[in-house]
Amino acid sequence: MFFHWIDTRDYLSQYRLHTPAEVLKRNHVSRWEVIRDVAIQQVIQTAVGWLLGMTEPDDYYGKEGYEIAVWARRIRIAQRAIPDILGAIGLDAEGLAQRVAGSYPTLGGTLAGGRYPLLETTVSSSPDPPIVPAFAGWEVITAEALYWYLVPAVQFLSAIVVVDTWQYFLHRAMHMNKWLYNTFHSRHHRLYVPYAFGALYNHPFEGFLLDTLGASVAFKLAGLSTRQGMWFFTGSTFKTVDDHCGYALPWDPLQWITSNNAGYHDVHHQTWGVKTNFSQPFFTFWDRLLGTAWTGGDVSARYERARLAAQRKVDQDGFITHSNPASSLSQRVEPYQNDLANSTILKSLGPQQIKPFAPSGKATQQAAGSREQVLEDRKDGGFGIVLEEAEEEKDAKLASRRTARKRSSGSTMQAGNFKGLRERVNGSLHGRTGARLGVESSR
Repeated sequence: MFFHWIDTRDYLSQYRLHTPAEVLKRNHVSRWEVIRDVAIQQVIQTAVGWLLGMTEPDDYYGKEGYEIAVWARRIRIAQRAIPDILGAIGLDAEGLAQRVAGSYPTLGGTLAGGRYPLLETTVSSSPDPPIVPAFAGWEVITAEALYWYLVPAVQFLSAIVVVDTWQYFLHRAMHMNKWLYNTFHSRHHRLYVPYAFGALYNHPFEGFLLDTLGASVAFKLAGLSTRQGMWFFTGSTFKTVDDHCGYALPWDPLQWITSNNAGYHDVHHQTWGVKTNFSQPFFTFWDRLLGTAWTGGDVSARYERARLAAQRKVDQDGFITHSNPASSLSQRVEPYQNDLANSTILKSLGPQQIKPFAPSGKATQQAAGSREQVLEDRKDGGFGIVLEEAEEEKDAKLASRRTARKRSSGSTMQAGNFKGLRERVNGSLHGRTGARLGVESSR
């Protein structure tokens, strides 16, 4: 609702990746259809969440205290190895324990292998309660740190790795298999300009398989509790929404923590990048490891449609995540080595109908495969999508030339103002116009 609110009131427009006009012009699905399918997805996720909850053990009073005591017991058992470890390096653990026990009884007990004869406690409030051994203070503190912080951190990290792996390979399969893409995944790619509440706009089967089931498997494999699962599912949803929000917000922590942010995923929704940047929702390590990250470098020339100056500022500040432009020439082409050769529909089009194309190198292969997939999707893509993009780029080039003529006409300014003009022109060359020339000159 936050992103919809700033969308409709045109707040923070300097951070938008696309203009409101693009949302209306380039998307091929109505907002009502998006809301309908997202609502279906929410019903499915709620039902699966209820079923998962039924499989979890019941909570009970004192559970946290019991779990902490279990960890303290494990720490006590682990201390039994200390005398052997010290003995292996030539130290007498028993002798050390006796020497320090008088001044530091806890340290002495630790060196002796976890024997604390003076630590005792009662286990009831009866007049004559039984006395049993107690845990040392450091054991309890360590157990609490493990229970409340370290173990949950490992569990959450494990769940993130599982869900990232699950979604990467299934998502990639949805693009590499024509039947899967045309039958299921192409529905999500009707949104060429993503917005926040369209993040979960999917075919119901795909939404269940990719999002709901993937998060559920991660929840179970990581051993998350019901409370942790609620945080994990909520965090995953927030991250997915943020990746589709259409804003490169400099103060958004979700866009700073990982390189998989709105700018990174937005490339995946473009006709020339649809077969790249598959990673979601958290990290991009699978794209980097398997060579499916977009290698075409700065794509600002493709984004600058209406708010050129604002987009240039965002790109210079680094809030759109793309790879280095030079990396396209040095990257190994796998797994795109055959995409250009197999792009039969793309080759049948005239050069004017498929501009703008990508820089040379691996990015050319990536863009060819991506556009071929759009052209093969007769229902939700096709020639019209590529033609629309060519017309948009043509308009952008005309606007750039008009801007260049205006700069040229300003060359008659007085010498006192020439320095300021030069600085502005240099800023444009390194920002907006430089990015545009960098893409166009490689055709």
